[in-house]
Amino acid sequence: MISAEAVGWKVGGAQILDDVSLTVGAGELLGIIGPNGAGKSSFVNILSGVTKPSSGRITLQDKDVTGASATRRARLGLARSFQTSALFDGLSAGENVRLAIQAAGPAAFSPFRAAGSASSGAIEDLLARVRMPGRAQTLARDLSHGDRRKLELAMALASEPAVLLLDEPMAGVSAEDVDGLSEIIGEVRDSGVAVAMVEHHMHVVLGLADRVAVLHHGQLLAVGAPTEVTADARVQQAYLGEAL
Repeated sequence: MISAEAVGWKVGGAQILDDVSLTVGAGELLGIIGPNGAGKSSFVNILSGVTKPSSGRITLQDKDVTGASATRRARLGLARSFQTSALFDGLSAGENVRLAIQAAGPAAFSPFRAAGSASSGAIEDLLARVRMPGRAQTLARDLSHGDRRKLELAMALASEPAVLLLDEPMAGVSAEDVDGLSEIIGEVRDSGVAVAMVEHHMHVVLGLADRVAVLHHGQLLAVGAPTEVTADARVQQAYLGEAL
């Protein structure tokens, strides 16, 4: 569904990513792990079109999108979340989802489009999908951090993506919310969506991922089944005492 072929990214004289090749298939969850500064978020930014690679090729559903904008990739079926919350805090949870549904429509979003163009039923269905039933009227600023993460996921799912990129979706959330988000993400994968997830909660990655890719100093150190990767001596050495 999405493929990176020999992707590199250089900033000035620094090689942030070097010859990284990875693919994610339909109904597969690829966990992307690695030490801080390994290039994980940079890789997600390149996949999503936020950053253009210095070398290599990105394909999305068999279309070469290497030079395509993030908007174009979204229209082709890609959605993503970010490390930091990206919500309209002055709007309700339902209004945030409504905007996401409208923006994902056949025409570009316009503030003059009819307010009812996204049905209340569709909004409630998305909120229920992320374990937030009955929260449509709650202001985004009043949600807990865990619910904010769930709302961001609902907004990403509003476009019915074929590919979903998640950049540390569990960052800063409680243990209870980690479990809830894990269940939701697993259900998204099981629905046939290709999911690539950067995450530092190793028990989440190892429990959800079909394959795990390890980045280290901008290079692909290992990729394979979770048990294979965690048994790799190179991976253990790269983490230097971090529990995998």
